[in-house]
Amino acid sequence: MKGIFITFEGPDGSGKTTQIRLLREHCLAEGYDVVMTREPGGTPISEAIRALLLDPAHKEMDGVTEALLYAAARAQHVAEKIRPALEKGCVVLCDRFMDSSIAYQGYARGLGDDVRVINEFAVQGTQPDITFLMDLPAAAGKARVAAARDLDRLEQEDLTFHNAVYEGYMQLKEIYRSRFVTVDASRSIEEIAEEIRRRFDDYVAGRSFSQ
Repeated sequence: MKGIFITFEGPDGSGKTTQIRLLREHCLAEGYDVVMTREPGGTPISEAIRALLLDPAHKEMDGVTEALLYAAARAQHVAEKIRPALEKGCVVLCDRFMDSSIAYQGYARGLGDDVRVINEFAVQGTQPDITFLMDLPAAAGKARVAAARDLDRLEQEDLTFHNAVYEGYMQLKEIYRSRFVTVDASRSIEEIAEEIRRRFDDYVAGRSFSQ
């Protein structure tokens, strides 16, 4: 792949969407072709699956069904949007990717390593070059989300669930140390954005991250 694939991960309310937009602005200013996208979603089929997954009306959804739907949305997203953009040399910025499924369904739903397996099948070898993990305790993130908008089906889960998601991310950052960059998401928006820009520029320049 000629492009650079960057994902943003973290608990709900950790500021991923804001920071991905700010990094997009930086990349455009530096002259990169940028594709910004999200999961679940990013293509018409994947967005249709997103609506089903996040609808609060579907509280009866089984965890296995949930995991398979996320993987299906991701497979279409990679095939239709992410992989073609990388082959064209674009910087692809994605709000969540398969690490979210491992944290939410593998750890918090208790489905284990099967979630990684089905998602590796779904992405067919397409993996992030950099994953920015927005580190914010679950209680703080949940409070931010509750104050900002109506909650979707996953956001409505209780704090025990979201604490398990957070712990899942803490495990993932240790497993995938070569691509995870942990960012303290409790700071100001500009402080966070400055660190992310610096880490991105270091990667492009060929320097390794200081963990």
